Amino acid sequence: MGGVDVGSEGGKKKATNAEINMVPFIDLLMCTIAFLLITAVWVTNSRINADAQVPGPASPDPITVVAPEKVLNVHIGESDFALVWKQGATVVSEVRIPKTSQEAGELVKYPDLAKKLEAEWQANANHRDPSDKKLDQAILHTDNRTPFREVVAVLDALYATKRTVKLEGGDKELPVFNMTFAAR
Repeated sequence: MGGVDVGSEGGKKKATNAEINMVPFIDLLMCTIAFLLITAVWVTNSRINADAQVPGPASPDPITVVAPEKVLNVHIGESDFALVWKQGATVVSEVRIPKTSQEAGELVKYPDLAKKLEAEWQANANHRDPSDKKLDQAILHTDNRTPFREVVAVLDALYATKRTVKLEGGDKELPVFNMTFAAR
């Protein structure tokens, strides 16, 4: 233990020594050092190695860039439909069709849209070969205010165009489009 001389009081020369307990001070110092060491290890281990090391053998072969496939974007407007073929971000073609419907009770049909979709598929499709099992992609863009029966009529027009695909069990007629909805 360490001692501290506090001096004398008044004129008397009385020596008073007070002892300070050094153990808590040493404990605090050791905890601080341990904390700093552990933090230094965490900082060192948390770094990410930024070099481009790819597992496997290094291949000098050039990377072949595959162009994205064409995708049909069907936009339902208030007075017309827009058929836009895109390849990546590039617009390949765009066609507008007026919205003329045939209504039979509750059912709505768009025969002009179905005919134009078939013509557009014949002109721009990626997968026409009967041995090709993939379907062309169509994305439906619509407003939230569009009535559901109109959306169903557009889906019917999209699925009206069919093609024959050769499968193991024999030939089968399938729709040409795989349909998805756009989300905003």
